[in-house]
Amino acid sequence: MDLNFKQLELLAERSGDRLDRWVAEHCQNLSRARVQELIAQRLVLVNGAPAKPAYKLRAGDKVFVEAQERPPLTAAAESIPLQILYEDDDLLAVNKPPGMTVHAGAGVSRGTLVNALLGRGQSLSRGGVVADDLRPGIVHRLDKETSGVIVIAKTDFAHARLAEAFGSRTVRKSYLALAEGSFGKPTGSIDLPIGRDPVRRTRMKAFAAASKAKGQPGPAGARAALTEWKTLLALGPATLLAIQLHTGRTHQIRVHLSAARHPLVGDTLYGAASHLEVGSTSMPALGRQFLHASRIGFPHPRTGSWLEVHAPLAADLRDYLDRLAALEGKRLDALEDSL
Repeated sequence: MDLNFKQLELLAERSGDRLDRWVAEHCQNLSRARVQELIAQRLVLVNGAPAKPAYKLRAGDKVFVEAQERPPLTAAAESIPLQILYEDDDLLAVNKPPGMTVHAGAGVSRGTLVNALLGRGQSLSRGGVVADDLRPGIVHRLDKETSGVIVIAKTDFAHARLAEAFGSRTVRKSYLALAEGSFGKPTGSIDLPIGRDPVRRTRMKAFAAASKAKGQPGPAGARAALTEWKTLLALGPATLLAIQLHTGRTHQIRVHLSAARHPLVGDTLYGAASHLEVGSTSMPALGRQFLHASRIGFPHPRTGSWLEVHAPLAADLRDYLDRLAALEGKRLDALEDSL
């Protein structure tokens, strides 16, 4: 397919597919976020008329896509409140709220963490890369809907040292996650390479490592990924986990738990139910995956001393957890230090 197409007309082969997902899968140069933008701009038509992203296609529907170029992205200062967990002359750590994108990209240029940092008049590293004009200070990232602690470099010196720490895996990244189902043991790990899903291009996928053992090349683009988990509390249809990442692949926790048939509660992209059922009670839709970056530890870039920062569990996740625990007749008192 021409990666520079401006207009394209496609024919739906079967019924039941969501419009936004179907277009993203058939136009691989367009992300799902970009497809949703085009739909909102009435640039995606079904049988000659605008349709909503969730429109369910019928076999034979004619889908017209006009893919206009986005205006150039910029990183502009915005007055957006942030919860600062730690700050010194070299770095700061922020408790990123859910729904906030870390930096501009995929058509998003407002409301990002970078915009908020610039709005503080914050001095930020440039990382020595021209492209970092859009992501000053950003050493690592969190998914838009994942809340929790993220570390920002103020100086190029701190940025370089932090990047080295992430690259050498001396950074300890801990998460709290609520996963569907029960786990048969208190601890475990998932060691599966992760790459782009060849069928659903908006997702990542965990691949079996068997081909490597047979001396065959692994799937193109898949990279080694290791996730360790520990059960904190069984809550009927779900289990609260403490998770440690040893690698930092895109959607790693979400992909690995989905591959283990325990998708994160609320993570419908990776197979979770839309609502969690507790006996005869249906929990309200969470609206995002239950995943929170709770702690990060690393050698301070200037002093070398170990620095650990904790981000309290986001309010929406805490409310959901409290409600689930109440339905199960369980208490969270013993977990307060973890939450």
